Amino acid sequence: MVTTSIVPVSSTPATTTLSSVPSPVRRSFRAPDGPERARRTDDIVSGLRSAGPDSGPDSEHHELTRQLIETNIAVARSMAARYRNRGIDLDDLEQVALLGLTKAAQRFDPSAGHDFLSFAVPTVRGELRRHFRDSGWMIRPPRRVQDMQARVASAHEELEAQLGRSPRPTEVAAHLGEQLDDVVEALAADGCFTPTSLDATVGDGTSSLGDLIGHEDRAMRSAEARIVLEPVIRRLSARDRRIVRMRFYDERTQQEIADAVGLTQAQVSRVLTRILADLRADLGESRPAA
Repeated sequence: MVTTSIVPVSSTPATTTLSSVPSPVRRSFRAPDGPERARRTDDIVSGLRSAGPDSGPDSEHHELTRQLIETNIAVARSMAARYRNRGIDLDDLEQVALLGLTKAAQRFDPSAGHDFLSFAVPTVRGELRRHFRDSGWMIRPPRRVQDMQARVASAHEELEAQLGRSPRPTEVAAHLGEQLDDVVEALAADGCFTPTSLDATVGDGTSSLGDLIGHEDRAMRSAEARIVLEPVIRRLSARDRRIVRMRFYDERTQQEIADAVGLTQAQVSRVLTRILADLRADLGESRPAA
């Protein structure tokens, strides 16, 4: 027995909501197989042609619409399954697909003479793609790349069925009539749905991807600074070296330095400005010519 539950999806337009979905669709039932489903769908559509307008939950039209939805739930679920493993739970995809099926059944005109699924399938597919467009991107690329990615995915399925193998990017580009660079860019965007987790194991399985990402080593930066500054600081006078040590190593204030070396705070400020200018000049001269 298969239990189907339809709930509103926030990214889907609210033209059809849970309250407008026939309640029997949310109960347990046995989905018909392919031949039985097609026969039952044709019988229901025939009944809809002769039924009166939908005048409420007790009307014949409303009951037949409910049966039309229930009979084709397996089709909607099958379409949702094509989009699995792309960063959105399958349960959520099925809800979107079932909502699209409900919209299609409620809008279907049986007097037009069209097959129901030829009308419903594009509606369901559109709902699924819209849901991915609005909610499926972990990293949102430009809209043109999103649209191309959807077209490339559809073309990939068609060509794979025709060729019996996975198509090359050049074949997809030729099939769509697009530039190869645009197709390659869209293929690269596929990872935006499900970027690789930093907890994913790599190598022998003992390390994660996050363990291999470098980070800033402040100790290394301090060591590099000391190596670069030591030669130029040695060229300073003894008093200047003392002032530099008290200001930048001991982190004393200018007034504390002034009291220690017998200067005023203003004089210490001017001395520090001169020292820093001399150090910058010496560092510029010590750099190798490009």
